[in-house]
Amino acid sequence: MFTPDPKDPPAPPTCLGSASTQDMASSCQDGREEECPREPDPKRLKLYGVGNPISMFSSDSSCLSFRGRVIKWFWDSAEEGYRTFHMDEYDEDKNPSGIINLGTSENKLCFDLLSHRLSQSDMLWIEPSLLQYPDWRGHLFLREEVAKFLSFYCKSSAPLKPENVVVLNGGASLFSALATVLCEVGEAFLIPTPYYGAITQHVYLYGSVRLVYVYLDSKVTGQDTRPFQLTAEKLELALQGANAEGVKVKGLILINPQNPLGDIYSPRELQEFLEFAKRHELHVIVDEVYMLSVFEESLEYRSVLSLERLPDPQRTHVMWATSKDFGMSGMRFGTLYTENQHVATSVASLCRYHGLSGLVQYQMARLLQDRDWISHVYLPENHARLKAAHTYVSEELKALGIPFLSRGAGFFIWIDLRKYLHMATFEEEMLLWRRFLDNKVLLSLGKAFECQEPGWFRVIFSDKAQRLRLGMQRIRQVLESKSQVSEDNLPCPNKKLHDQPR
Repeated sequence: MFTPDPKDPPAPPTCLGSASTQDMASSCQDGREEECPREPDPKRLKLYGVGNPISMFSSDSSCLSFRGRVIKWFWDSAEEGYRTFHMDEYDEDKNPSGIINLGTSENKLCFDLLSHRLSQSDMLWIEPSLLQYPDWRGHLFLREEVAKFLSFYCKSSAPLKPENVVVLNGGASLFSALATVLCEVGEAFLIPTPYYGAITQHVYLYGSVRLVYVYLDSKVTGQDTRPFQLTAEKLELALQGANAEGVKVKGLILINPQNPLGDIYSPRELQEFLEFAKRHELHVIVDEVYMLSVFEESLEYRSVLSLERLPDPQRTHVMWATSKDFGMSGMRFGTLYTENQHVATSVASLCRYHGLSGLVQYQMARLLQDRDWISHVYLPENHARLKAAHTYVSEELKALGIPFLSRGAGFFIWIDLRKYLHMATFEEEMLLWRRFLDNKVLLSLGKAFECQEPGWFRVIFSDKAQRLRLGMQRIRQVLESKSQVSEDNLPCPNKKLHDQPR
């Protein structure tokens, strides 16, 4: 299965809403009436990888290019919940009845530590080179610190090299740049589902690159298996299905630790996935943005950069950013590590549009250089706070009798609310999501992650205790007021759908 299909696709995946069904109309901003084509040129449809999008476009978008209308449609269809939240955002003093956001994956637990460190005198430095155009790969002093940082925390088998580092403004830009330089228009990446749904837009809006879904489900087929488990066999089947449909697959996207499941791939699994990619000459993009947010002590996280041998180093590209592990999504710092200099140079060229200010680069270099503070102050305290918040939400879910998955990594718990759907449909899932939003708590619904089983939701726990308590109270109110389906229609009990770190 994949989307979008240039011949007869489903609508591109949406995050939290549905597209407008109005036909294209004809009013420009200056008031002049213009005729818009009722049927866009089929060649352009094929170029952008979507079917006839007339029903996607509202009447006020006729002055946009075709590409602009597609981009606007993604925005309109994906942002409903967040627009509602920003208009009625919870504030303990100013708006205590506002919406609690347990839908956005941000770490809000360590602002005190970060604000103290970032306000130290060594962070405040200006020199001419910081105010001028940098090397588009990033200033050399920053790339050197990134290489040292990743070498240490990824436990690489050999020191990583600054010339293999590119820095730019966040993971979204990295996905967009890699899709653009690795794929032709209409080609695709494999990605296991459920997955962080915004990647759909990241690879599509600039590069017109598609995603081929490797559908995973919650069924447990054996003693050594787990819900939503990715295997090389499932990758093979998805690739074969894409080939049969005439879709050219150029790569595989892996998120490790995984969002929204919290899964951590073992070294053996990583090796199998990389060997699969090598057999089919596929690039592998490994997003390790949560690598330092593994808070369960019993878990052993291994970066792909720690493997003794990469099956295909020239096609293995590793992403990391400070947005999650350091709770600094607003700083917009992301980095790519790749041994393929053609890829590095091409991505660096796009940094003309996605580069970082010199002042931010200096601050990031100083932060990454301070290994003593990171290892002995920040990470231990961050892990302790994450674990405490995770424990609270987990206990609340258990008290409600809600099955869930959580592996002890990341900021999220994947909860199973299927028994609260009158019918197992995504329409019912959306109705339940709206009930939560009406009750002033924002969650992320499973369809946003292309989960094929209606009724799964992602809950973010990396927030202050007061907000978590109020958010869980509001979730409880919705579920207690909602009539449950009969026991005969409940999914079979699955003892593995609880907090079982592995």
